[in-house]
Amino acid sequence: MDTLYKPQGVEECWQQIWEEEGLYAADPDASRESWVYAFPPPNVTGNLHLGHALQLSLGDALARWKRMQGLNVLVQAGYDHAGISTQNAVEKFLESQRSSRRELGRDAFVARVWEWLHEYGGNIVHQFRRMGASMDYRRIRFTMDDAYVRAVMRWFVHLYERGWIYRANRIINWCPYHETSLSDLELEDVDVDDTLTTIRYPLADGSGHIAIATVRPATILADVAVAVHPDDDRYRDLVGKEVVVPFVERRVPVIADERVERDFGTGALKVTPGHDPLDFEIGRDHDLLELTVIGPDGLMNDAAGELAGLTQDEAAQRILDWAREHDLLEKREHHRHSVPTCERCHSRIEPLISLQWWCSMEELKQPALAALRERRVVFHPESQHRFAISSLEDAPDWNISRQIWWGHQLPVWYCPDGHLTVAETEPGACAECGSAELRRETDVLDTWFSAALWPFATLGWPDETPDLAAFYPGDLQTTAREIIRLWENRMIFSGLELLGEVPFRGVIIHSTLLAVDGRRMSKSLGTGIDPLELIAEHGADATRYGLLKMSSTQDVRFNAQQIEEGRKLANKLWNASRLLLLSGVVEPETRPSSVEERWILARIDAARAEIESDFAAYDFAHAVDRLYHLIFDDFCDWYLESIKPRLEEEGVRATAFAALERLLKLLHPVMPHVTEEIWTNLPARETRLIVAPWLGPEVHDDDFRPLEEAQTAARIYRRSGVRIKLAGDAERIFEAVVRPGADGAGDVEAERSRVRQEIARAEKMLANEKFVANAAPEAVEAEREKLAQYLAERDALG
Repeated sequence: MDTLYKPQGVEECWQQIWEEEGLYAADPDASRESWVYAFPPPNVTGNLHLGHALQLSLGDALARWKRMQGLNVLVQAGYDHAGISTQNAVEKFLESQRSSRRELGRDAFVARVWEWLHEYGGNIVHQFRRMGASMDYRRIRFTMDDAYVRAVMRWFVHLYERGWIYRANRIINWCPYHETSLSDLELEDVDVDDTLTTIRYPLADGSGHIAIATVRPATILADVAVAVHPDDDRYRDLVGKEVVVPFVERRVPVIADERVERDFGTGALKVTPGHDPLDFEIGRDHDLLELTVIGPDGLMNDAAGELAGLTQDEAAQRILDWAREHDLLEKREHHRHSVPTCERCHSRIEPLISLQWWCSMEELKQPALAALRERRVVFHPESQHRFAISSLEDAPDWNISRQIWWGHQLPVWYCPDGHLTVAETEPGACAECGSAELRRETDVLDTWFSAALWPFATLGWPDETPDLAAFYPGDLQTTAREIIRLWENRMIFSGLELLGEVPFRGVIIHSTLLAVDGRRMSKSLGTGIDPLELIAEHGADATRYGLLKMSSTQDVRFNAQQIEEGRKLANKLWNASRLLLLSGVVEPETRPSSVEERWILARIDAARAEIESDFAAYDFAHAVDRLYHLIFDDFCDWYLESIKPRLEEEGVRATAFAALERLLKLLHPVMPHVTEEIWTNLPARETRLIVAPWLGPEVHDDDFRPLEEAQTAARIYRRSGVRIKLAGDAERIFEAVVRPGADGAGDVEAERSRVRQEIARAEKMLANEKFVANAAPEAVEAEREKLAQYLAERDALG
């Protein structure tokens, strides 16, 4: 009788055993070839989400496969300090304690962050264990560890000495709540309902006006020009004239610029370089004044004159009232558009000109571009490789400074005379004038600046360590496509600049898992799915299987049925193993004496070759699908059912255990816990499955006609009730597997007609050159397989 396999307890037990026995450990002194997967360091304050779970499923399947192939595998574990995210979490905690960052002061606040992390941080690595991640947990690194901080300081000083780090006023993404610059990744575009206001700007010569449409009337105070498209006939004659900016009554020029969108609003653009990225570019190209009337707190600043201290909405209302009084307000209309917000506090982002630290990219990126073009690093799928190249080609100078307190404080000191001293450790005096009165730069580095060192700082760089010699360069990275330009490309140019070699060779850009209804997964939208809940309900093995089954080169909707399929597969294999163990234990040995025994060994070997090809191509969806059909259909439904009547024979059982042993090896990278549990119960175990040798190729007989005849007869019988006359092994296998009823009274002629129609349909489809050329290769191959089956059924039906 079948029993229900219960993963709870089993999975936790094996995770503990593997770790305690050192089976995840990577040895820098080993003579074996190494294989390294530097798993992307998660937010130290975060929890496991579905993207992490998918990354782990992909990378860990490869790591376990490589480990079984005898390689010295390192899966590097650790955390990222996640500057803004962590500071935000601690500030919220302080608010609940009726305190604040400002009240504590910088040093006390940083100390409080460390206290908070010791109590609440790092949970995610424990959650990685729940997923069965075979990381070397002895090597957990944190980007705020002393050794890692030293590497970050060395990197900054190196770039500064190369002349690639500088300070400049540029427009940046500014969060008025956190009062810091943000990277594009830290923004969330939100559709909002706004009002598009059209205001007339009088021509300075009194000859008329030009109408401007804006959703931000408060920024009118900082207008320094009006721009029109050079090919716009409506305004061509106005270029070179001046207009008067409402409210401030400033005279500004009308300029021509091809970046103006003629179809938006009136086709004329108010140019406000201090508060809009496009306007900033236009202003720099036309050498325009840069005015800023909104302060870091989001309120109107002193440059706003009588409106200083007001909110932007209050200032906008005052300007609109003025325009109405002066008959310059033309119209107001509803306008829905997308605006960037801070992903943490959801404040609307202010584009502000700010004095920031920048890293020049022009020279630094060139070796990385060469490595990508020469395919020394390859992104998968190919479309993302092309994007990696184009995004690096277009990479602007990198804003590396943040105006927060938690993170790597810039190694820059100022003396009273304004001289800069840049050093890895605190200097005793100004490098230029010798003054001992030094003040350190308050900005911290962008989190991605330190993350760029992850593949080698975790191995001991800047020291020449045994780990660095053994495990650099690495092999694999996995990430989402939005991280390519923020992290992957930066790791590549950092590794090349500092060590002269690419940090890894392959990058899997995994699917984006969407909610069931096609929306993005989000806690706030109620569409998020907690992988820990999936593990609790179905087990880690089933969750890993299902996520791999969903993985593809396209965005995919989450499908709980794939997780359930993984659970059913684990249960099926568990009960198949129990059947063999209860039939009488013998040492596994291939002693095939029948066609079905030779067939299953050949099927397993063929599947091995296909799965190896799938893994090498990072095609996990097809790999797990092959495993499912190999185990469910071939091994359980055909092979085991056909040998059941002969299980009293020792040779049959020995071959069955040998076949099961092979299956467990193939499935282990995907479903490690259930396979290790079954493996341990088999006789003559000399090693854990996790380090058991991977299967090698074998030579097999390829004449399995009796079994194929039985399978053809089974398809026909199950579909129509028609019995095909069989003899010998074919009849024996058919009877054992199908166990048909006594009648077999199906309609033969109807079945013949149906098969003829299917053959005609399949032949027509395969004769269609467009279908063969344009359809997915697996769809074409599936159609060919169906045609072969129909032809076999036609012959069987006579």
